Amino acid sequence: MNKLNLTIAALFITTTAACASAGHAPAQQQNGILVGENGMTLYTFDKDVANSGKSVCNDKCASLWPPLFAKKNAKPTGSFSIITRDDGSKQWAVKGKPLYFWVKDKQPGDTTGDGVKNVWRIAK
Repeated sequence: MNKLNLTIAALFITTTAACASAGHAPAQQQNGILVGENGMTLYTFDKDVANSGKSVCNDKCASLWPPLFAKKNAKPTGSFSIITRDDGSKQWAVKGKPLYFWVKDKQPGDTTGDGVKNVWRIAK
């Protein structure tokens, strides 16, 4: 490699490391709703207390409403924070509310979980 290629490679590695340590948003807005990296709709649960750092959706609930898990080395970014679940795993939250998927949504764009039992809401 010549000097220019080495400089470019070093700059790329430094920039990539800085972006990773700065935090990567776990979800994005799409058509006014939050979706995960897989394009699937994300939801909040009315029974979760904002900013409590807890999820009350565990066990059977979490099998129907899978959490948006955070990697161990994930860092909060913007309006996204991380909570610790009862089992010790990490979960993303937005504005203090834990985020979940809904098992009955089958493809990106599905929003069948909105309003379920009048306690599940599309995350925005």
